[in-house]
Amino acid sequence: MTTFNTADKPFFGQVAIVTGAASGIGQATLELLHAQGASVVAVDRQDDVRALARPGIVPLVADVAREESAALAAKTAMDHYGRLDILVNNAGIIINKPVIDMTLDDWNGIQAVNATGAFLFSREAMRVMVPAGKGSIVNVGSYACHQAFPTIAAYAASKGALAQLTRALSLEAIDHGIRVNAVGSGDVVTNITNHIHADGRKFLAEHGKNAPIRRAAEPREIAEVIAFLASEKASYIVGAVVMADGGMSVALR
Repeated sequence: MTTFNTADKPFFGQVAIVTGAASGIGQATLELLHAQGASVVAVDRQDDVRALARPGIVPLVADVAREESAALAAKTAMDHYGRLDILVNNAGIIINKPVIDMTLDDWNGIQAVNATGAFLFSREAMRVMVPAGKGSIVNVGSYACHQAFPTIAAYAASKGALAQLTRALSLEAIDHGIRVNAVGSGDVVTNITNHIHADGRKFLAEHGKNAPIRRAAEPREIAEVIAFLASEKASYIVGAVVMADGGMSVALR
């Protein structure tokens, strides 16, 4: 019989859905939850997510902005593992455009992934978690939940919506034993700006130096906060947006 230290496997027997799982914070979160005992449905619209398949990880190529994707993810968790304990709404996209130059498609595209996708996946997760009487939903926000700067109006609006979804849903969910929280990340060295900058990872590493901590985060650092919020260690945290942004949100510059 396999034995292990429960401190090393706090999610043993639990099942998670992680969106935006093919790279960056999503992949780091998936790997951490899996290493700590969870089985994971890894959702991403990129085919790269298929490469993550292994025992305990089921990849699902799906667009989080589509209603049927959320239902399919929840069904996949139930079909493969018979339960759903954790949802991590990590999928996110960004554009940098002044409002005056922004198209309606630009605006709607950001909201569809960053805000509507989180709503859809949270709704379907709740439909599974409520009968079970327990669960945890963690939304991946940003310092843009609270702050903004020029050219990120669509992104900031979507993250503001995500923060309010977190707060409102947490009040509906807690009576069913389900905790809903968010992490507000700072600049993280990922591929999210690769479509905007020739070297998006380098840009984020440099931009992160504006934070009081003087650097950007690595994806694993944000994944650790997500895992904490999903765990029983955070059992008394409800409706919070926990800032993990190197001090960006408290600095006046």
